[in-house]
Amino acid sequence: MLNKVNVDQRLLEQNQRLLQHLNTSCLNKRQVKQLLSEIFGHQLDDSNQFLLPFYSDYGRNIKLGKNVSVSCNVMMADKAGIKIGDNVEIGSGTSLLTIDGEQTGPIVIDSGVRIGGNVIVLPNVHIGAHAVVSAGSIVTHGIPVGEKYTRRKCR
Repeated sequence: MLNKVNVDQRLLEQNQRLLQHLNTSCLNKRQVKQLLSEIFGHQLDDSNQFLLPFYSDYGRNIKLGKNVSVSCNVMMADKAGIKIGDNVEIGSGTSLLTIDGEQTGPIVIDSGVRIGGNVIVLPNVHIGAHAVVSAGSIVTHGIPVGEKYTRRKCR
């Protein structure tokens, strides 16, 4: 029987191989969907859209709803789990980080959320439904349902 460290290391290595293929090959839409489905460990819904390149560490700890739009250069460091609801938009250069130094915890993004470009979401953050996070924000705490956050409010 393998211990957790060995399983995690193999999953990490497999994910990195898949990401390298995804981000460096000339692929059609079907092939991109297939590779992302392998990375996530579940079939990607046809309504979801990813602009490449895309990055993650494990991939298997990312759960997506329907009609999720992820722009280019997004990083999902998902060791502690990332859950994204339906009808979510994530801007380019955004990082969802479930581990930050000694802080570790999941990220939950409810349905209808819009996240601008170059946003950093730190561990243990829950973004409520229909919230809007402006570009360049660093989100260190939960955001209530329907709240509009600017850079100054999030820091």
